[in-house]
Amino acid sequence: MEAEIRLARPPKAVTASDFVSRLQVMQTILGAEHFAVLRLGGHGLPSARKLTLALHNLAHDVDGHASELLAAYGPAMLEHLEASMLPLIWEGVGDNQFAESSVETFTTRLPPRLLPWSGMAFPVRLGAHGNGYVLFMGTFIAPSSDLIIDMHMKSCQVLIDMLACEEKKLAPAEALSEREIACLQMAGDGCISEAIAEKMGLSVHTVNAYLGTATTKLDAVNRIQAIAKAIRLGYIT
Repeated sequence: MEAEIRLARPPKAVTASDFVSRLQVMQTILGAEHFAVLRLGGHGLPSARKLTLALHNLAHDVDGHASELLAAYGPAMLEHLEASMLPLIWEGVGDNQFAESSVETFTTRLPPRLLPWSGMAFPVRLGAHGNGYVLFMGTFIAPSSDLIIDMHMKSCQVLIDMLACEEKKLAPAEALSEREIACLQMAGDGCISEAIAEKMGLSVHTVNAYLGTATTKLDAVNRIQAIAKAIRLGYIT
């Protein structure tokens, strides 16, 4: 008889409004007025790489505001993303613009530019895909060091979840079966095929077959990559 196994189910579909809600909560905590997510696109030569606006709640003249921001800080952000994970901070022009952190060593300050708002940008690096920034903009940006760390972690999770959603949309239409998920879960927990076979009451050959089909469905090159992708997609924990 096969052992009883608890399976992690794929999460329900996440929509853009879900990410907007999460970012609005973060925006409120920081005391900002707007948020924006910039994603890094382009591969190969540095000159081919650019930041593009992926998500935002800018109310008016979105193209104009995005162009202003990227013209002012785009090159500096690209360079910073390659070299550092410290959040960026800057002050806008005009009266009552204020941006600082309680401990400046937790941030990198950009020189002032002709932008109508102050801001803070949290860099995120997720490998070949998913790199970018989560930005918050407003008149008064002055988080504590603890809040900076917390918001940076939340920003990373937002882009991780956005990348997982994109990968799921690109995944094969055929979903993983319960046995494929079970085998991947145990393999991810460090079990070898023989141990998985014993726990599930299957042959080693059958276990390897399940792992092989799961790897194919996930468009992975090997078992390790399949486990990592299954975790990102929410099939296993």
